[in-house]
Amino acid sequence: MSSEVFTVAAVQAASVCFDLHGSLDKLESLAQEAAGNGARLALFPEAFLSGYPSSLDWGGPSAAIREDTAAADYERYWRSAIELDSNGHSRLSEIAREAGLHLVIGIIERDQGSLYCTSVMIGAEGRYLGKHRKIMPTVAERLVWAQGDGSTLEVVDTALGKLGSVICWENYMPLLRMHMYQQGIQLYCAPTADDEPTWTATMQHIAMEGRCYVLSANQFTRRRDFPSDYGNFPSDDPDFIISHGGSCIVDPFGTVLAGPAREGETILYAEVDLSKIVRGKFYSDVVGHYSRPDLLNMTVNLAQMRSVRTVDKPD
Repeated sequence: MSSEVFTVAAVQAASVCFDLHGSLDKLESLAQEAAGNGARLALFPEAFLSGYPSSLDWGGPSAAIREDTAAADYERYWRSAIELDSNGHSRLSEIAREAGLHLVIGIIERDQGSLYCTSVMIGAEGRYLGKHRKIMPTVAERLVWAQGDGSTLEVVDTALGKLGSVICWENYMPLLRMHMYQQGIQLYCAPTADDEPTWTATMQHIAMEGRCYVLSANQFTRRRDFPSDYGNFPSDDPDFIISHGGSCIVDPFGTVLAGPAREGETILYAEVDLSKIVRGKFYSDVVGHYSRPDLLNMTVNLAQMRSVRTVDKPD
C-alpha cells in the first residue's frame, strides 16, 4: 500500500569517473543528504556509477575498434563498472538501508565482456527491486554499450507506489512509454545525459501523457571531473562545463515542481501527492478510456534474449 504524500529528490551531481569506489562513496554521501532533507525516493543520473564518458573522441576516429587508445579506454571503463547478481549489489543495498531511502541509480553494468547502461531500483530497507537495461543506446553509445532486452522493462511495486525507469533517449520511444503506462507507473524515473533545454518539455509531455510524476536527473560535469589523461574536449580548462545538467521534477499535469537546474551540482526536492494521478486520469488515461485498442495496439516481447541456450541431455 503506497503513501499518498511524500518527498522525492533528483540528484544532479558528477560521478567520480572511472572510479567505482569513489563514486560509491559519493553516492552514499548524497543519499544521506537527501534522506536528511526528508526525501523517501532519490533518483541519480544516467551512468552515475562510474561515469558517462563524454568526449569528442567518443564516436570519432579513436573510437574505432582497431584503435589501441579506444580499447584501453574501454578496459578502464569496464573495470570501473558494477556487477549485479540476483540480489543486486551489497554496497548499494547497504547505502539504501542506512539512508532509509528508495534509490534509483544509473550505473554502468558489467556482464562478462559487455557493458550495459542500466538503472537499478532498491527499496528503503535495502531490498533489490530490479533493474532496467537501456534497450537502445544512442549514437556513439552503440560503440560502447550493449542493448538490453524486454526482460528488464518491469514497473515494480514499492511502499511509495509503482516505480519504473526509462533511460535518456529511450524516452523518445513512444511504444516503450506506452508499455510503462500499461503497467500503471506512478513514479517515472528518467536518468539522462541530455542537458539540452528541450529536455524539460519532453519530461512535461511524458508526465501529462502518462499522468504520472516524472523525475529526471542528469550529471553536472566539468573538465576536471574526468581524468586528465582521458578524452578530447573542446577545452582543457578545468572549469569548462561538459554537461549543464537540467534535472527536474514534474507533476501529472505537466507542472515543473523543481528545476530545471543548470548552475551546478544540487539536489532538487518536490512533494508528491499520488491523488493527483487519479485526478489527471479523469481527463486522459492513454491505456484506458482515452485509447482505442480496437484500432491501435502493440505487442511487447518480455523474453530474455540469449546467444546460447542449453538443454539437458536425454536419459
